[in-house]
Amino acid sequence: MKPLLLVLLVTFASASVEAAEKKIWAKSFLGRQAPDFVVEKWLSAEPDRKGKWVLIDFWATWCGPCRKAIPELNTFHQKFGDKLVVIGVSDEEESVVKKFKQVPIQYFSALDPKRRMYRELAVEGIPHVIIVDPEGIVRWEGYPLHEGHELTESVVAGLIGAKTSK
Repeated sequence: MKPLLLVLLVTFASASVEAAEKKIWAKSFLGRQAPDFVVEKWLSAEPDRKGKWVLIDFWATWCGPCRKAIPELNTFHQKFGDKLVVIGVSDEEESVVKKFKQVPIQYFSALDPKRRMYRELAVEGIPHVIIVDPEGIVRWEGYPLHEGHELTESVVAGLIGAKTSK
């Protein structure tokens, strides 16, 4: 029994160190109340967020990693849409975002040219994602493509309690 306990303690300590090493390019809100969700304009219909998990992706059309993340965000929207609302927020001009057709966005989209949420979260690098639970607490944050800390379908499923198909 003691060897098993030791293995569990070492595993937990390793996971804690790994989690501590995750770099984010914003102020951490993990485990805390998310700032109020504020956008200036919706480019899609405004989603009903009540009682749902909310994934907010801060992105820009010129950002290569942002464009690379769009297909995965589309997948999250399609697979988990009954429990999760996926929203892309850009600080660019409406005409710029509307012209963007390189990678189709199938989730909700909004503009925040005044960068209100960017400032609240102190976002310094994009893409930056936060996932907020139905009570308004941030449960995941960071760069979704960060090696070793990628935001994957299984990570999202684990957070929201959904099943994945493999």
